[in-house]
Amino acid sequence: MSPVLISVVVTTYNRPDALTAVVEACFAQDDLGFEIIIADDGSGHNTQQAVAALQARAPVPLRHVWQEDLGFRAARARNLGTLDAEGDYIIFLDGDCVPQRNFISQHRKLAQPGYLVQGSRILLDEAATSRVLGQHIDLGVLSAGDKLAWRSSGALNKVLPLLLTLPDIGRTSKRFTWRRIKSCNLAVWRSDLELVNGFDESFLGWGHEDSDLVVRLYHAGVLRKDGAYATEVFHLWHRENARDQETSNRATVLQRHAERTTLAVKGLRA
Repeated sequence: MSPVLISVVVTTYNRPDALTAVVEACFAQDDLGFEIIIADDGSGHNTQQAVAALQARAPVPLRHVWQEDLGFRAARARNLGTLDAEGDYIIFLDGDCVPQRNFISQHRKLAQPGYLVQGSRILLDEAATSRVLGQHIDLGVLSAGDKLAWRSSGALNKVLPLLLTLPDIGRTSKRFTWRRIKSCNLAVWRSDLELVNGFDESFLGWGHEDSDLVVRLYHAGVLRKDGAYATEVFHLWHRENARDQETSNRATVLQRHAERTTLAVKGLRA
């Protein structure tokens, strides 16, 4: 079953240049059967201006949901985006992850009831990121030669997944793994999100709210599909967030995994 309407929930916080690059890449997709919801974790006026400019030229529905800046609250921002979404399939995309032209169409091909899709990413270094944003370089039109040259120079951490797209074969597994859980590129059926009450907003500070969601989905019967070599995004460089809550957040996830928890304590239904 293919989703009729896909909702792309793009999280952002005070980085309007990166957000603009991400959303403009969404505008250039080869499949426009989607909507965009900017899930804003408390950005200031510059981001509001950037979103208004994007809305003025958007080829797809584009809405902006905002919450007060009370520290890192990505889980709540994503829930607000989900509540605003009208699609039956949600792709969570970070506001510094630039999708390739076939990002939506590839996610649509991989969508399968009973599964989430863990997308993949290619890391750009600091210099390449500055060049992309400063010169407004369209990553979607890089040739194979360009990509190889960027990899050779160290601008990209890997290149093969950008050059080779693999079919939907052997991507699923019944076993749970902690490896490569990233909400910067993650697709989930809306009905499955509702089943587990979405992201858990009780996670404060950076870290592991994405692992918590995937763990709870797994215990609710939702398995994982690997989106590598199909759904790559270019992850723009940024300084690491403060990780003062990481240890306690991770401990909570491990406890929930052991207890086979499925419902978020504070989620979509509060």
